[in-house]
Amino acid sequence: MATAPSVSYSMTVRLEVPASGTAVSQLTTAVESSGGSVTGLDVTASGHEKLRIDVTVAATSTAHADEIVEKLSSIEGVTLGKVSDRTFLMHLGGKIEMASKHPIRNRDDLSMVYTPGVARVCLAIAENPEDARRLTIKRNSVAVVTDGSAVLGLGNIGPKAALPVMEGKAALFKRFAGIDAWPICLDTQDTDAIVEIVKAIAPGFAGINLEDISAPRCFEIEARLREALDIPVFHDDQHGTAIVVLASLTNALRVVGKSIGDVRVVMSGAGAAGTAILKLLIAAGVKHAVVADIHGVVHAGRADLAAVDGGANGSALHWIAENTNPEGVTGTLKEAVAGADVFIGVSAPNVLDGEDVAAMADDAIVFALANPDPEVDPAVARQTAAVVATGRSDFPNQINNVLVFPGVFRGLLDAQSRTVNTDMMLAAAKALADVVTEDELNRNYIIPSVFNDKVAGAVAGAVREAAKAAGPAVTGATAR
Repeated sequence: MATAPSVSYSMTVRLEVPASGTAVSQLTTAVESSGGSVTGLDVTASGHEKLRIDVTVAATSTAHADEIVEKLSSIEGVTLGKVSDRTFLMHLGGKIEMASKHPIRNRDDLSMVYTPGVARVCLAIAENPEDARRLTIKRNSVAVVTDGSAVLGLGNIGPKAALPVMEGKAALFKRFAGIDAWPICLDTQDTDAIVEIVKAIAPGFAGINLEDISAPRCFEIEARLREALDIPVFHDDQHGTAIVVLASLTNALRVVGKSIGDVRVVMSGAGAAGTAILKLLIAAGVKHAVVADIHGVVHAGRADLAAVDGGANGSALHWIAENTNPEGVTGTLKEAVAGADVFIGVSAPNVLDGEDVAAMADDAIVFALANPDPEVDPAVARQTAAVVATGRSDFPNQINNVLVFPGVFRGLLDAQSRTVNTDMMLAAAKALADVVTEDELNRNYIIPSVFNDKVAGAVAGAVREAAKAAGPAVTGATAR
């Protein structure tokens, strides 16, 4: 699949060029002939002999950006100056910061914000722990916890290398839902240790967002923390993805005029995201689902499943075998997808081709969500499928978790919920789908933009009401 230039590989190149002649036009020609895109060209200094020009270009990769810079510097009369990677500049020194809500201007302010006045507040919380939500940042805070073992598209890169992702997550919490989120990167991949650490830090937070923890450990960690804590624990890689997929499928089915209970869904991927998507789709009414992993279609009679015994991932595979594939489909993913109404991929690049999509049912729906390279080339899939969605920003219908997790946590925190359950996730999916009106809905717009200002509020409101409907067992617990 051809890759288009992306702002993710955006460089600003400072050049000195002759003031006369064709050097400026040569700059843009050099970039475009190299497959890049000029996104900005600014004259930052001018003289009789020389111009200083900052050229901002988008490339397809770091190596491609280096090639473009080399080609620019090779133009006759051009002198290369500073080259700035705009993405690295945005991360310089980190992307988030702590800020005080009250100015500390004099001794009186200091005495109330800190000692001795703060002691009165501490004693009030000691007497009534519920006051922690009212009198501290706990009421609006979420811990974004990772061990760096399964960072999207990068794998097991460890906690330090995962920190930029967690910072970004925290920035998105603040931007879209006004939530103060804190990156917590743990230097351990031991399940017991992670559970104990999160339990120990939980008193300072109103919610836990687990992030980029590899399967099968992520299943056990989430389950144990949900059992142990009286604040919601949400694994975004699982449940955030599932909610956005369900919302997108709801609207895609509206486009093609099919019912969720009638369609045959084939999924590629039986890991954390795939399992969560499957469970939520079944809760929403999907009755005909088939799942394939690297070994082929998952079914009760598959020989290798007998050898998978114990552990969270083994339990997940057995659960899939017991709760899907009522027709007893066997064989490969390619064989299973023939005649299917819906394909959902959360697995690996290029597992399907155009012929496979063409063999699906009429008005087929294809969600190819592997990043950065989808399970099938979206441009090829669009030739025969009625609706195509990806996880990428350079195609229509981007399925992106940022549509969900800020609003979900905003609703949970507002309701002072102690958990997050299936009803809340179904409510979030319905609210997200409903943001797209009948007048807006079409094959290229089944899910709203992440910058649609209605999204977070709609999702938050739906989650808040679902939490309240669950009653005191969900919203009446004593705050930690």
